[in-house]
Amino acid sequence: MSDLRNNEARSRYEMDEQGMTSWADYRLKGERLYIDHVESPVPLRGSGAAGRLMAALAQDAKQRGLKITPICGYAATWLRRSKDYRELLD
Repeated sequence: MSDLRNNEARSRYEMDEQGMTSWADYRLKGERLYIDHVESPVPLRGSGAAGRLMAALAQDAKQRGLKITPICGYAATWLRRSKDYRELLD
């Protein structure tokens, strides 16, 4: 597993595992991070890869003082269930 990358040119966070990349498309407006879509390659689904990506993404947002507005259903559910990061929802 690699570290989280913020690919600003593509407006997405990325994380590699087993030679494949999971990603989260986003838009940043002021101090708000909109998460539009989270996806992992088919072979990584069910392995927790998307959850690890969300944890790293949420930690980055927290350190940057950002609030998160999830558009993606997966991101919304993950954040609501997270004791450590649900305060980022706004």
